[in-house]
Amino acid sequence: MTDRVPFRVQPMLATLVREPFHRPGWVYEEKYDGYRIVAYKEGDRVTLFSRNAKDRTATFPAVAETVASLAARTLVLDGEVVSFDRRNVSRFQLLQNLSSPPKYAVFDCLYLDGRDLRKALLSERRAQLERVIGKRKDATILVSARLAENGLKAYQIAKRKGFEGVLAKDESAPYIQGRSGKWLKFKVHQEDEFVIVGYTAPAGSRQHFGALLLGAYAGAKLQYVGKVGTGFSQEALASLFRKFKPYIRAKPAVLNPPREKDVTYLAPRLVAQISYGEWTNDQKLRQPVFLGLRDDKKPEEVTLPGLDR
Repeated sequence: MTDRVPFRVQPMLATLVREPFHRPGWVYEEKYDGYRIVAYKEGDRVTLFSRNAKDRTATFPAVAETVASLAARTLVLDGEVVSFDRRNVSRFQLLQNLSSPPKYAVFDCLYLDGRDLRKALLSERRAQLERVIGKRKDATILVSARLAENGLKAYQIAKRKGFEGVLAKDESAPYIQGRSGKWLKFKVHQEDEFVIVGYTAPAGSRQHFGALLLGAYAGAKLQYVGKVGTGFSQEALASLFRKFKPYIRAKPAVLNPPREKDVTYLAPRLVAQISYGEWTNDQKLRQPVFLGLRDDKKPEEVTLPGLDR
């Protein structure tokens, strides 16, 4: 048997739904807040790829080492690299700052010792996953948590514990590359990606910039959705400001730019993770907080929540 995995996958993506639900034959898992990672174990070699096929092996060496220690000779795992807070809730900001050790929460097994499992039922893939990972003392890798058999109860558990949301999956479904209706997600906390389209001038003691202007796509059109001025450390302000310089442009990329003075516009190249309270009636973010940059998402993938997500 060769040690080479004969394929590379585009991860299966969940479709956002507005309300929690329960359906017979579906399972309900914790939705993690981190980086989507597909791990390939080919003999003694392990590579980790992000959802847009960037090699993250050097970024998460402890995860790669743990996958390498698994008994399978060839293996493909799909999961999320996360960092947990003291309440065991995954937080993207902790992962961004590397202030908590990264863990690999695995929810799918696509290949095992020469067998392609992508067409197998989710229930079978899950059984193989649990067998491969087993009960390990090494906490760097874990099987994704199932919350409850009933989707509405799973939502209540996620809400009580402060999870980002719930992933609902059809147990009879194969692994479908790209976005699918066989995996659905409903959120507990409002958190999404937005494109950085500019920044305002700093005021008072603030250095580098005041707030980021944000946008999201509705079809081919980039719409302005508000600005975020909180969540930045001094280091983040300086680091972001350096990243902005190559993207400065004279005119706004958004259709409905804010009517403000001292605005510097940027080409839509950088994606930010933002938490927020809710949407206003005029489609602007209320109480947004900057969590970090994402380089595993393309700006064109950032659509207004509820539109093809």
